[in-house]
Order: sequence, then structure tokens, then C-alpha cells
Amino acid sequence: MVGRWVIVANAPWRWQQWSVQLVRAADGVVAADGGANHLARIGVRPTAVVGDLDSIRAGVREWIGADRMVVRIDQDFTDLHKTLAYAVDELHVRRALILAATGGCQDHALEALGVVARWAQRRSIELVDDNCRIVPLLGRRVFATWPGQVVSLLPWGRCEGVSTTGLHWGLAGEPLDLMERTGVSNRAVGRRVVIEVASGTLLVFLHRAKGQGRR
Repeated sequence: MVGRWVIVANAPWRWQQWSVQLVRAADGVVAADGGANHLARIGVRPTAVVGDLDSIRAGVREWIGADRMVVRIDQDFTDLHKTLAYAVDELHVRRALILAATGGCQDHALEALGVVARWAQRRSIELVDDNCRIVPLLGRRVFATWPGQVVSLLPWGRCEGVSTTGLHWGLAGEPLDLMERTGVSNRAVGRRVVIEVASGTLLVFLHRAKGQGRR
């Protein structure tokens, strides 16, 4: 399945013009359990609602319809993980943006980052919130930036051979480790940043300026 899908999780979420437009322009939308409540506020009926379904409101569940409810009870995984598994393995989604995953409880936010890092080995998955775009990187990628944009590099575990071009504090094949050294609050010097990692999964945080929409 080609195109880009949107997955809406259940963390606290405030719709803005850019995020409403993103959802409405998507090739498909899937909700992780209570994420369906967020979608109901803007009148978007998802293709499916996945999870143990203990957070979706009764009225929203009725509005969406029983045929779109995908019950996944397994308590070893979060609803976001189950939703990604359904999207990738059953809907054959290849590219997805995740909304409403990082607000609220910090433990859930950290787990959401871990889910994105794990699934990045199989699909193009990104996480977007009001403050930044979070891209898991394996290998090499070029990012469009603007001068002064805050760019943070957070290794999910340990990354070897991290190199950058276009950041104020550059890296030249150095290791980053979550328990030792990370790359928080670097800055782009121009309109193009190249980041490469030899091994491991690196989370790239591309921060937005205040009041700016999604880049």
C-alpha cells in the first residue's frame, strides 16, 4: 500500500490547523484505542480502531461502527505497538506519521519513542507533535532545515559512527550512547543537514519555531 497514513494515539492532544489538514490529506487513518476520541472531535472516522478498547468512549465507538473495531487484548504491548503491527502486517502500510503519542505521562511518552525506534527497522515511521518532528534514523538521510533550527540527536541505546554535516557542533564518526553522551540542542547552520549512523537507531528531533506549523 503506497502513500502516507496517520496513526492517532491516545495521549492528550490539541488539534491545530496543520494537524487537521495532515489527517484529512492522509491516505488512511488508524486510531490506537482512545485516539478515536481525538478523531471524533474533528469528524474523521478512522479505517480501524486497534487495542483493548478500554479508552474509546461509547458514543464514539457507536459512531465509528463495530466493523472497524480491531480488538487486541495482549497486555505485553501498548495499544500504539498493536496499532502499528496491524497497520504494517494487515493493512501493509509502508509510511506513517504518529500523532498524540508524546503528551501526558512520561512513561508512555518514552515507550512511544521506543515503539517508533523498533518499527523503524521495518517501515518509514515518524512521530509528530506540537514541538517537533521525530525521525528514527538507520543509515544516512538528508533533512531540510533553516538556519538556527534546533536539531537534537538521541541514540536509542548506542549508535556507532555518527557523522553530521550542516550542524553547528559537528560529529565525525563518533559514538553516541543514551547512558553516556547524546546530542541534544544542536543547531542547523543552513538549509540542509546530513546525518549518518553506521549502526544503531538514532532519533532525530527537528524542532519547530514557536507558532510554526509542521515542516
